[in-house]
Amino acid sequence: MVQWIHCALVNRDCVITRNEIKLVRSLRQKKYRELHRCFIAEGSKLVLDLMNGPFPVRQIFASPRWKEETSPPLPVPVTEISPAEMEKITALNSPSQVLAILEMVFPSPDRATMESDLTLVLDSIGDPGNLGTIIRIADWFGIPQVVCSPGTVDIYNPKVIQATMGSVARVRVIYRELSPFLGSIGDRVPVYALTLGGTDIFYTELSDCGVLILGSEAHGISEELLQFVTRRLIIPFFPANRTAHAESLNAAVAAGIACAEFRRRGS
Repeated sequence: MVQWIHCALVNRDCVITRNEIKLVRSLRQKKYRELHRCFIAEGSKLVLDLMNGPFPVRQIFASPRWKEETSPPLPVPVTEISPAEMEKITALNSPSQVLAILEMVFPSPDRATMESDLTLVLDSIGDPGNLGTIIRIADWFGIPQVVCSPGTVDIYNPKVIQATMGSVARVRVIYRELSPFLGSIGDRVPVYALTLGGTDIFYTELSDCGVLILGSEAHGISEELLQFVTRRLIIPFFPANRTAHAESLNAAVAAGIACAEFRRRGS
């Protein structure tokens, strides 16, 4: 690993090495991301967004054209590679012109944020696309932090990173055991949950700060977390007298509706 990091800092416009190919491909798996404490991102906009975020850049592989056309100063030298070489390392169906390796960051929850703004808490969201979209929703509505259960898909999964469309650079994503986390919040911070049996979110008094818990479509919010909830909410179907309707909303869709309503009330 030390040898690889050293290579990343050397400016060499040459073909990618076999060991580099092996390393980049290994970062699709969580155990290797945790071993090297780094992850991959692909695509010009995503890579440039992440460079402006909290993630130190270890290495950039890119086409000569991308290197030539990219105007911002780059934090590390670029290893120029051919389309055929990019095919060997990409995790995408259609390779882009640039792939970057960045270091993971491990932020902590900010209590002051919970007392002054909205925090999303995710209980076992397993779909990478859903997690990435929820991070984008948080970014859109100016929600600064998202706290995830250990059972939630890894934020550094390449599919999640791609689905965030760069929003992960602007939203703190934190992993914690949720029961101790929620138990430590105290009475000053309201805790909401989207769950069956809740009151209509459109007719319920909402604070402009606090915690909003969302669960997976398959399992909802675990019972052990509901003990910390001060107000249960539901997004109703329309019209209310229908006997046949969708069983549930997609988790990301529900997050978007709920965040919009919280922000509407607080504006």
